[in-house]
Amino acid sequence: MKFRSITFRSIRFRPVSFRPYQISRRTRRTAGGAAVVLVLAGMNGPAIWGYASGQYRQYKINQPAYKARNGHWEAVDVPDEYRINTIHAALLHTGKVLLVAGSGNNAANFKAKTFRTILWDPVKNTFKNIPTPKDLFCAGHTQLPDGKLLVAGGTQRYEKLQGDVTKAGGLMVVHNENPDKPMTFPAGTRFTGGRTGKTFESKDPVLVPRAQKNTDKDGKVKVTASTARVYVEALRKGPKYETGLTDNYRIEGLTGDDARNSYGIANKLSFDKKDFQGIKDSFEFDPVAERYLPVDPMNEARWYPTLTTLPDGKVLSVSGLDEIGQVVPGKNEIFDPRTKKWTYLPQQRFFPTYPALFLTEKGRIFYTGSNAGYGPADQGRDPGLWDLQTNSFTPVPGISDPDILETSMSVLLPPAQDQRYMVLGGGGVGEDKKVTAKTRIVDLRDSSPRFHDGPDLYAKVRYPSSVILPDDTLLTTNGSGDYRGRSASNVLRAEIYDPRANSSRPVADPLVGRNYHSGALLLPDGRVMTFGSDSLFGDKDNTIPGTFQQEIDLYTPPYRFRADKPEIKDTGDRTVKLGGSSHYRIDSVHPVAKARLIRPGSFTHVTNIEQRSIALDFSRTPDGITVTLPKDPSLVPPGWYMLMVDDDRNTPSEAVWIRVPTADER
Repeated sequence: MKFRSITFRSIRFRPVSFRPYQISRRTRRTAGGAAVVLVLAGMNGPAIWGYASGQYRQYKINQPAYKARNGHWEAVDVPDEYRINTIHAALLHTGKVLLVAGSGNNAANFKAKTFRTILWDPVKNTFKNIPTPKDLFCAGHTQLPDGKLLVAGGTQRYEKLQGDVTKAGGLMVVHNENPDKPMTFPAGTRFTGGRTGKTFESKDPVLVPRAQKNTDKDGKVKVTASTARVYVEALRKGPKYETGLTDNYRIEGLTGDDARNSYGIANKLSFDKKDFQGIKDSFEFDPVAERYLPVDPMNEARWYPTLTTLPDGKVLSVSGLDEIGQVVPGKNEIFDPRTKKWTYLPQQRFFPTYPALFLTEKGRIFYTGSNAGYGPADQGRDPGLWDLQTNSFTPVPGISDPDILETSMSVLLPPAQDQRYMVLGGGGVGEDKKVTAKTRIVDLRDSSPRFHDGPDLYAKVRYPSSVILPDDTLLTTNGSGDYRGRSASNVLRAEIYDPRANSSRPVADPLVGRNYHSGALLLPDGRVMTFGSDSLFGDKDNTIPGTFQQEIDLYTPPYRFRADKPEIKDTGDRTVKLGGSSHYRIDSVHPVAKARLIRPGSFTHVTNIEQRSIALDFSRTPDGITVTLPKDPSLVPPGWYMLMVDDDRNTPSEAVWIRVPTADER
């Protein structure tokens, strides 16, 4: 007898065990089917038992009491034409979410220049295609003071693994000894070695600045050549075209002084693995016009960079793979939203790619040690406080599993005034199989800050996604027990951490596994969206290539199932200055107990340094509350925020949007 032949609807039963609940006709049929399956389990074995367990689980997780305790997950209905490999997601002050794939970690899309961005409205569940000017796959992004989203960097070229490289290639350093003019060389410029006679061509255009000319105290003029780097390849395939030594290269097409002043120098040009390469391009996404606007490019090409907003609204750009696939060697730069230009910091400091860099008091930057990949295992991995003015770096000791911080998640715990940071999970460098369930917490207000362990996560995981909730708790979900979900190691678990009690509890399990290239964002109504996942393999034996998880899910936390939620009836002032106050009418059965400013998230690669929840002073009025903002721009960097209030049951309202201007804005 096969299970599929049974018709559950024809069987009558009395659902005695479910009397405490009001059960719909549809639920009774489902429960009845499960009961019949239990009777027939002896004939049909484990498959039927598994089906019965699944049916009961669906019944259980949809009960009001379960939702009120554990929350509830549901999948978003996304039409096929809007399903993309979401790598980046950012909440905009319009309430919409920018979903960015670029080429989506798909070499065929990259070759075809198929770059995707989708704008999603979570309230109306509508979608819109956004023209995407460059491959923004693995860019960095952050919120700007005027509400635009700065997106910088992305992909110039996909990696090639050793064995897949068919043409010898590598780094060519192009020199210019002419102090009177810069030199521009287009893609396809040919370089021929003086020793070997072998010719290579550049894959991208390169600008070499004019040489520097200085006069010493004796009146002697010294000219120092300027340099620029470009990736070059042999003209033909085959091992006979590689080189094994350093050589000087003449540049084809140059004559006279130009030929003498401009030349290339390269070391080995070979068939070694070629890493991803970055771009310099930068854009602002305008949430109102709903389009990308080009701004000046960065000075350095960056793939996997971190962008951090500073107290004055400027943006720090750090790390990333450059135009020849090497980690940018400590050349960090600042974007000015007013001039739309980038300038180098005067001194260098090295970090691995996608470092978790948080803005703290006095404009210092806290590096938690979390990062998402490329870089040597023994450089730039230790947590500490970085002073941008002096370039000094003060280590913060005590973190457990210090060699397992790659692909860990870092969060500024709520409220932000407490300056307590948590690092969750993580794995070893590269594809190392080491993984941890540790959480580590540090209080930067201590005279000698030091990490201490918090409660363990639900499992040992890389790539967990953590989201600050408006009731001052932290939702953490998903991850995998091995690199990119290898060996079917996705973890379908979630928990809520209470910073005040320093304890966690499990909540409803996610619907799908999520590991590399996944993330989560708080929405203005208090729900959480999760996106992405890019498993390396699709089976436990690692024999079937994985497929990108294009499903978007919504988690509704327990507080959303409570009656009589507070409501902010009007928005008061749309712009509130640092230290300023504004009145808001509140409709609430229960007294307002807390007011919070929550910065909209911008998530990619286990990194969301944007999110922070700031406690506001407030006073009650007959019809609402008057809130007062802190004065410190390093606590409240300029930009748009969600204002949310909690009643005395820790039940939050939905958000209204307000803008905090820069301190010098009039």
